[in-house]
Amino acid sequence: MASEELARKLQRRLLLEESGPGAAGEPGGAAGEGGPEEEQQEQEEEEGGGEAERSCLTANADSELSAKLSRRQDINEGTARPRQAKVFNPYTEFKEFSRRQVKDMERMFRLYDSGRDGYIDLMELKLMMEKLGAPQTHLGLKNMIKEVDEDFDGKLSFREFLLIFHKAAAGELEEDSGLMTLAKLSEIDVSIEGVKGAKNFFEAKVQALSSASKFEAEIKAEQDERKREEEERRNRRAAFRELKSAFSQ
Repeated sequence: MASEELARKLQRRLLLEESGPGAAGEPGGAAGEGGPEEEQQEQEEEEGGGEAERSCLTANADSELSAKLSRRQDINEGTARPRQAKVFNPYTEFKEFSRRQVKDMERMFRLYDSGRDGYIDLMELKLMMEKLGAPQTHLGLKNMIKEVDEDFDGKLSFREFLLIFHKAAAGELEEDSGLMTLAKLSEIDVSIEGVKGAKNFFEAKVQALSSASKFEAEIKAEQDERKREEEERRNRRAAFRELKSAFSQ
C-alpha cells in the first residue's frame, strides 16, 4: 500500500516538472509543488489507506473472535471438547493397569503408528485389525474410532487407545463391537511374553491368548480389594456408632 502511494506521488511530481508552473491547478504555482486541491487529495488518499488497513485488522479480529465463540458454543452443546492443557501421564490416569501393561500397549501403539505422528488413523487401524485377524469394514473402523475419539479429530491418540482397554475392563463396550474384539485380541500375559523364540510382540500375544488372562485377573483382584476395603470401612463406622450410642446412654 505504501509503495503504491509513493509511486503515485512520483508520477505527479514528474508531470508537474514537465508541464511547468501552474500545472498543478493553481496559477503561478511553483514547479514540483501541488496546490491545495492536490494536498487535500493526498491527505484523503492517506486517510483512505489507513482506514482500509484498520478495516482489514478489524475484520481479522472479528473473524478470530467469531471462531472462538463458535468453538465455545460447540463445547457447551457437547459437540466439541475443551483442549486439555495438562500433560498426559498414563501411569497416573490409568491406575488400573500395571506399568508393564501400559508399556506393552505403548509398544503396540507405536508399532502401528506408521506415520510416527503420535496417532493411529483410519488406515493404520485397518492394518492393525487385519494383523490381529479381525478385519473390519470401513464403517466399522470409523465407528471404532468414534467411540473413543474425545477430540473429534478422526484418529486415535495414545490416551484414546488406552481408553479402549479401560472401557473393556469396566464393561462399557458391547461384546460384539470392534473395540471389544481389539481389546480381547490385544490381551497379553506378561509372564510368557518373549519366550519360545517369539519373533515379535504379536506372536507373544497369540501365545498369551491360550492361557488365563492376567489382564482380567488383575482388574478383578483390584475390584475385590476395593470391595473388601469398603466393607471394612462400613463395619468400622457401624462399630463406632454402637460404641458412641453406648456412652450416650
